[in-house]
Amino acid sequence: MLNRIERCPISISFNQVVAKGELVRIFSPLTVEAITEALPLNSRTFLWKEEIYFDIPVAAGPEKARSTVQPGDIAYWPPGKAFCIFFGKTQPYSAVNIIGKITSDLEQLRNVRQGEYVKVRVDEGGK
Repeated sequence: MLNRIERCPISISFNQVVAKGELVRIFSPLTVEAITEALPLNSRTFLWKEEIYFDIPVAAGPEKARSTVQPGDIAYWPPGKAFCIFFGKTQPYSAVNIIGKITSDLEQLRNVRQGEYVKVRVDEGGK
């Protein structure tokens, strides 16, 4: 159970790109717990500026919501029930719950295209 785990390593697989990251409980505990319990997640990508996002079957409200993010932030967007990955200077459309960080190279995420399949799972091998 996530209550005992502060950081959950994840793998985010697209068609040609695999990114590593971690969900960090202290950032948004309830949101991270809900997402972790829903893993693995499968969806299709959307792009908005320097952000990749996709629908996930998790409903969570605002939790420590922020209107600004940093490159590499992983967030949950409550209005769209979306998992968001910020890989550039883009700011969110509206406030998001920060849930983690990308720990691998952000530049590779520029190769992800709209409509690609994506799978998020626990990374059993760590980072």
